[in-house]
Amino acid sequence: MKVLYVITRSDVIGGASVHLLDLANGVQEAGHEVAIVVGGHGIFIEKARERGLRCFSAVHLVRPLSVISDFRFYVEFRRIVLEWKPDLIHAHSSKAGIVGRLVAKTLSIPCVFTAHGWAFTEGVATSRRILYRCIERLVANFTSKIITVSDYDRSLALRSGVGAEDLIVTIHNGMPSVTEEASVTGPSKVTRLIMVARFDAPKDHVFLVRALASLPRSDWAMEFVGDGPTMPEVKNLVSELGLEDRFYFAGACSDVSERLSKSDVFCLISNWEGLPLTVLEAMRTGLPVIASRVGGVPEAVAQQETGILVDKHDHDGLVSALSTLIGSRDLRSKMGGMGRTRFLSNFTFELMLQRTISVYSDVTKV
Repeated sequence: MKVLYVITRSDVIGGASVHLLDLANGVQEAGHEVAIVVGGHGIFIEKARERGLRCFSAVHLVRPLSVISDFRFYVEFRRIVLEWKPDLIHAHSSKAGIVGRLVAKTLSIPCVFTAHGWAFTEGVATSRRILYRCIERLVANFTSKIITVSDYDRSLALRSGVGAEDLIVTIHNGMPSVTEEASVTGPSKVTRLIMVARFDAPKDHVFLVRALASLPRSDWAMEFVGDGPTMPEVKNLVSELGLEDRFYFAGACSDVSERLSKSDVFCLISNWEGLPLTVLEAMRTGLPVIASRVGGVPEAVAQQETGILVDKHDHDGLVSALSTLIGSRDLRSKMGGMGRTRFLSNFTFELMLQRTISVYSDVTKV
C-alpha cells in the first residue's frame, strides 16, 4: 500500500508532528511505501529524513486561511498526488486536512483525516470556531474515515454535526514503550517540576507561574522545555515575581526523555487539548501528572490515581495539587508507578499503529 501523508507546518515540532513522524515510520517498517507532504522547509523535514522518510515540501501550504495560497496549494498538492499515485491519503492538521480531502475527492482516492484537537473546540475564538465548524461539516463528506485522538473530540464532532457515528473512530495517541523510567534519587529538599510544551496557545505557562508563586520558595524548582512566541512574557513575569532562581528555561530540546527521567512531577496547564503526547511521555517515564481537565486529558490521567486534574483557571485547585505532590515523595512514587502501568496497557505506539493500519485496510479494502 502507498500512503501519502500531509501536514501543514514544517517549522515546529509539536504533538501532531511527532505523532505523524512516528506513524509514518511505523507504517513504512510494516512494509508499506510512505511519503509526506509538508508546508515550507523546516525542522520537520530534517527529522523525517533522519528516519529515512521521503518528504515533499509544499511551497503554498501555509497555516493562515488565504484564498490565493490555498488555491495554489490545491494545485500543487494535486500535482504531487497525480505523480506519486498513492492508494490512500492521510491528512493531519486543519488546513492540510481541508485541502487534502478536497484533492482526494476530485481524484477518487480514499482519505483519512486525523483531528489532533478540533479548531472549533472550547477555548478557541468564537469567530474561528464557527468558521471551522462549518468547513469541517462540509469536508467530512469527502472523508473515508475521521480519526480522533480522544473520545472527547469524537463526541465534540458528533455534537457539532461533523460526520456520522460510523465515520468517526477514536484511536488514542501512542508512544514507543521505551524502558527508561524516572531515576531513583536519594531524599531531596527540592522537588523537580517540569513542563514540556510550546510557549503558545493553548498552553498557559503564565497561570502555572502564578500558582507556583503562591508556594514556599524553598522546596521546588520548575523547568520549562520548549520555545515559542509567549516565552518573553513568561520570562518577564518570573523576573517581576523575583523567582529567577526557581525557574529554568531550557528552550527547545532533543533530550526530553532524559530530562523527564530526572524530574519528579510533570505539569501541563492548558486551555484546550486533544490528547497530549507529552502527558503520555511523562506517564511512560513513571512521573505523576498535574494537568488541566480539558479535552482528552482525563482519558489519559486517572484522577487521584496517576495524577491530579485541575479545572481550567482554578488557581486554588492548582496550588493545592502542586502542594500535595511537592509535599509527598511517597505519593509521587505511587502515582508515577500507576501512570506507567496505565500507559503500557492503553497508550503504546504498537497499539496505535495496529489500529491505524486496520483503518487503512478498511477504507482501501486491502
